[in-house]
Amino acid sequence: MATNKSEQSLTVEQRLSNLYQLQTILTEIDRIRTIRGELPLEVKDLEDSVEGLKTRIANFKAEVDELRKATAAENATIAEAKSKIERYKTQLDSVRNNKEYDILSKEIEYQSLEVELAEKHLGEYARAIDTKKAEIKATEEMMADSRHVLAEKQAELEEIINETRQDEEELRDKAKKLEPKIDERTLAAFKRIRKNARNGLGVVYIQRNACGGCFNRIPPQKQMEIRMRKKIIVCEYCGRILIDPSLAGVEEN
Repeated sequence: MATNKSEQSLTVEQRLSNLYQLQTILTEIDRIRTIRGELPLEVKDLEDSVEGLKTRIANFKAEVDELRKATAAENATIAEAKSKIERYKTQLDSVRNNKEYDILSKEIEYQSLEVELAEKHLGEYARAIDTKKAEIKATEEMMADSRHVLAEKQAELEEIINETRQDEEELRDKAKKLEPKIDERTLAAFKRIRKNARNGLGVVYIQRNACGGCFNRIPPQKQMEIRMRKKIIVCEYCGRILIDPSLAGVEEN
């Protein structure tokens, strides 16, 4: 109940003044968070980039392993084919008829083609392995550069967090102390407007006869009512709470 009595004892002018002070504090907090807020995104992007490069290198290495297995298989095929060729050639010396000779000759020819095909595959695999190794090297260099930049950004972010943490905490304490000096209904409206406003401004002062938020013109009669500070007045276009420049400590032109 003490808070309600305190609210009731405050004039509209005092509430508007407190509201503008609160807006100023929150704007400063927004500024701090914006400065800090861009870096975490950069850090996250760099972390994702490094992870992506690590995955790419792992995939390249897996492909190299598969190519080496395929190379080993082709070498085994060549060894087996050559062994068969030697065996068939030996058997040619003891053939008993033309039919056996033709069969062995065809087998030798077939195994020779197997050797040629396997050797062709070996050449393809060797070139593919060289290409993959070059890609691994290039990707590792990219990852090293990304890690270097990441370390710098992380250090920069940590420094900014350390520098701004105390300021932000002090500003939040000031904001909490101001909130009870504004009636709950106006405070709730202010927070709602701030949440929906692109620039986070829930209360603005008149600038050149226009709303300081959406810059739509304010009729002279409405401006007079705002300067009287007898009631809470909002912009009919953007819904922001309006105050006169002098209440915001700004000299009117």
